[in-house]
Amino acid sequence: MITLRLMSTALLWNSRNELLMMKRSLTRTLSPGLWAAVGGHLEPSELSDPRTACLREIYEETGIEADEIADLHMQYVLLRLNGQEIRQQFFYIGYTDSNPRIVTHEGDLFWIPRDEVLERPMPFIFRRLLEHYFQTGDTSHPWVGSAGLDEQHGDPTVHWKPLLDPSQV
Repeated sequence: MITLRLMSTALLWNSRNELLMMKRSLTRTLSPGLWAAVGGHLEPSELSDPRTACLREIYEETGIEADEIADLHMQYVLLRLNGQEIRQQFFYIGYTDSNPRIVTHEGDLFWIPRDEVLERPMPFIFRRLLEHYFQTGDTSHPWVGSAGLDEQHGDPTVHWKPLLDPSQV
């Protein structure tokens, strides 16, 4: 039976053009030792409001409050099949100069300069998202991505499309 897992993630930038990233603890089940953004699973009460989940996760993992974040907006919706689980992940972009104020068992938080972000080991899906974001930047519309295999080489990839309302085009 296929199940669904919903997640919400924040790409938080500061005025020095650094991204807040977490080096995940080696004891974590999901992506141990890899670099990732702040985020997590939606609670049942958040199923229709992934932004609220994103703000909750930011606070739980960093101690940064919602009013310390500017222009938090959804930029990506990512779909991927992982075994018998469909994962749908909402990625938000926001800006803050607040520093993390808590220590979490999930991993250690660091501000990473933009030109060093892709040098870190990270899950392929997060790498593809960052590569796309670095190429396109913030756009007036979100993007939807579906993870799959490159048809020529069979390598994992993400296929990106702009998420547009057909009635507004």
